[in-house]
Amino acid sequence: MNPSLMTTAEVAAYLRLRERKVYDLVRQGLIPCTKITGKLLFPKQAVDLWLMSHLEGDEQAGRPVPWVLAGSQDPLLDWALRESGSELAQLCHGSGDGVQRLLAGQAMLVGIHVRHAEDDSYNDPARLGLSGMRDLVIIHWARREQGLLVAAGNPRRINSLHDLVIQPLRVANRQPEAGASTLFRQLLADAGLEQGKLQLLPHPALSEDDLALDVREGRADAGLGVRASATRHGLHFIPLHTEYFDLALRRRSYFEPPVQRLLAFARTERFRQRAVAMEGYELSELGNVRYNA
Repeated sequence: MNPSLMTTAEVAAYLRLRERKVYDLVRQGLIPCTKITGKLLFPKQAVDLWLMSHLEGDEQAGRPVPWVLAGSQDPLLDWALRESGSELAQLCHGSGDGVQRLLAGQAMLVGIHVRHAEDDSYNDPARLGLSGMRDLVIIHWARREQGLLVAAGNPRRINSLHDLVIQPLRVANRQPEAGASTLFRQLLADAGLEQGKLQLLPHPALSEDDLALDVREGRADAGLGVRASATRHGLHFIPLHTEYFDLALRRRSYFEPPVQRLLAFARTERFRQRAVAMEGYELSELGNVRYNA
């Protein structure tokens, strides 16, 4: 059995179900899968997370959820957490890590920005392994610009992803669990480039700030990050993509004081002004419920 992707027959055997039942789950959008050249494939890690959420769903319902924000980091969200008095602690190690912590009941709120390259959609619960959560809610935070962060003044005259290979240049990258790492691989593939041809730094940056510092302090010539990080660290920004950044949580957590304080603050004029100053955010849909299980 393929360790990362399973066919319909393989996932049926893995789950001890009939293939017809697997097709039923796919039609209902209840099991994580993807379709490549007309063939259904099931990422094993996502299936395992989906299965775990079914096994633990009822047990988790009665547990207290720690006041923790996990998942992906966002500069505007970082600031809002502090200024709103939300009292949420941060444990941001990437979207994939956040999904696992949400399923395990280790986080109240999770930042996610995972692009599904096959249809250019974002944060689909089934493809994240979250479709089995019967109390899952996904709230939109912002649309934000992703692009290349380069030194102030752009001394290497970088204009596109192709320049990373042509020169070649030292490139900072995020850890594999981060949504930015996934997006970077997808954007390279869209441009017909192979990540293996890049001169990547030996150690991944574990946050937006760490990647920006790698560029600002000269350890890297470029790296993929959000415009707000470039603004905060005085770097030049080359826009490449606009993405959705959302917040995932259990339904009961929506009514907890930390989440209510954060969302109330996000409706203030002070918050809006800060977003404009940071640059790279579009907030017209902030607070909209994108998914309610």
